[in-house]
Amino acid sequence: MALSEEQYGQIRNELDSCKNPLFFFDDDPDGLCSFLLLYRYLKEGHGIVVKTHPVLDARSLQKVEEYSPDKIFVLDIAKLEQDFIDGVHCPVIWIDHHGPFERNNVKYFNPRNISKDAYFPTSYLCYKATRQDLWIAMIGCIADMHLPDFIEDFRKEYPDINADGNDVAEVYFNSDIGKLIKIFSFIMKGKTSDVMKHIKALTRIESPYEILRQETTRGRFIYKKYDKINSLYETLYKQAISDVGSEKLLVFTYHDDQMSFTGDLANELMHRYPGRVIIVGRKKEGDVRMSIRTAGVSIPPALDKSLAGLQGYGGGHDNACGANVKEQDFPEFLERMKKNLNL
Repeated sequence: MALSEEQYGQIRNELDSCKNPLFFFDDDPDGLCSFLLLYRYLKEGHGIVVKTHPVLDARSLQKVEEYSPDKIFVLDIAKLEQDFIDGVHCPVIWIDHHGPFERNNVKYFNPRNISKDAYFPTSYLCYKATRQDLWIAMIGCIADMHLPDFIEDFRKEYPDINADGNDVAEVYFNSDIGKLIKIFSFIMKGKTSDVMKHIKALTRIESPYEILRQETTRGRFIYKKYDKINSLYETLYKQAISDVGSEKLLVFTYHDDQMSFTGDLANELMHRYPGRVIIVGRKKEGDVRMSIRTAGVSIPPALDKSLAGLQGYGGGHDNACGANVKEQDFPEFLERMKKNLNL
């Protein structure tokens, strides 16, 4: 089960009782959609994208001082460190679906506190609390490979968006929802100042048709960035599939100093090559920053063993994880993953 109706009511009460909230959110579609759902409900506050590391710690206290919020909402961030909580002087509300973790002095909403096997994207939880912007919630849920219980409501409200099928991968890769997921993902790439301009435009979009059909100036502004970045993505995707053999572990790495497509590529490769373990790595500044995907095999136990003794970190969900190792350790890491995943 997800959260209780009482807990959703508590989230609404936290929103209704603040005037200057600060939102920290992960830089993926689920995190972005979670922010949009809460911000558009409240129509107040400021958003901060947490890039590179899925961790919120004392390094971000400067942002808190800059905005002087009366409440802080932490959305879809895998790890909220105690030093951040201890360093702020206002209530912290953490809505997430990773972990769970033990923290003090935080209001923590996580379905995994109820059941360790629960899997509901953060955007699902935010939608159930705010009860508006169905299309944004749908994008966030499908992007996190979750077929929500409100999909029929979405199909009725947006019949021109093909979201047929009862398999989440089918909806993701064979409908306009998948295109919207890419749009939301791609506008998060690049310089933070540019990212925030496009997010600001998203806060004012009234329907997905504005973007898909480029019906308004805002919609065209967002679509233009997607179109530009998609050409870069398609080039990398063609490289990734150009030399795929029969091995169970499919590894693709690339050099890029500007944008990361590891999660986007890993998701699409997993769909195209079912039954494989997918590792997509981006080599930058001596590190290999990875997205790992699989179906039917739990990644975290093998990942933890493979990282032991190496300079790196990683974690996430059973079938979707992120990791980072030094480039010189990457071959050893791959060998360990093969062994620990019995490939």
